[in-house]
Amino acid sequence: MTTNLTGIVGAKKGKGRKALSHFLIIGFGMLMLYPVLWMIGSSFKDTAQIFSEVSLIPNPVVTDNYQRGWEGAGIGFSTYFMNSTIVAVLAVVGNLIACSLAAYAFARLDFRLRRVLFGAMLATIMLPYHVVIVPQYILFAQLDWVNTFLPLVAPKFLAVDSFFIFLMVQFMRGLPNELDQAARVDGAGPWQIYWRIILPLTIPALATTAIFTFIWTWNDFFTPTIYLSDPRLYTVPLGLNSFLDSTGESSWGPMFAMAVLSLGPLFGFFLAGQKYLTSGIATTGLKG
Repeated sequence: MTTNLTGIVGAKKGKGRKALSHFLIIGFGMLMLYPVLWMIGSSFKDTAQIFSEVSLIPNPVVTDNYQRGWEGAGIGFSTYFMNSTIVAVLAVVGNLIACSLAAYAFARLDFRLRRVLFGAMLATIMLPYHVVIVPQYILFAQLDWVNTFLPLVAPKFLAVDSFFIFLMVQFMRGLPNELDQAARVDGAGPWQIYWRIILPLTIPALATTAIFTFIWTWNDFFTPTIYLSDPRLYTVPLGLNSFLDSTGESSWGPMFAMAVLSLGPLFGFFLAGQKYLTSGIATTGLKG
């Protein structure tokens, strides 16, 4: 009897701890989601209501913000969406090609100064981006690339994102070397090994690179601000900033409406590769 009572009490305590942990997780989740919920609610409010009411539920519901925001100020917001899509997609393609090639060289090939070059590559991770922005701007200005998409896209094809190279190197090092040796016996060269064997096996790392590259590029405000001055070339962050006016009245409602729409591609891209992202993060850092 005593053993049964002890088991019942222990089971109740376990259920209580589980319920408490779920309650805390839900509470923290709602706390983190509150800014997003507030933005969605504000996109259906008048400007006067946005900062005068704390309720998340708009009353009355204003739908004109989405129409006004999509029409934009002279330039439709669809232009900003198209520009961001072009830049983000090209950045993803560039990082997948260049970073995977660099990672394959560091992880699977044997060449002189490999360790030195790999260490130099890792050292660039600690280099703040703002340190190189001035010489980069001078270089792109001499190439007459300013006010084009090239400064935003071209570096991605040159393997400049050391973090993704390191991520792929760690993943590729975990693949058995016997795969390369068997391929060489069959007459495969380095390019064939990379394309037919290594690349298909690194899909989780490639998906992780693609998702983070898309998110970071889509949300990037600093770099387009430096290189783009033509409103017709603005990306989504610059388009959202155009709704703010420091000297006049800011269009908060349309800005929040377009901010809500701009989250759609991010969530879609993330959900499409969530499975690979989870497996890529879970396995990459465990390989020596």
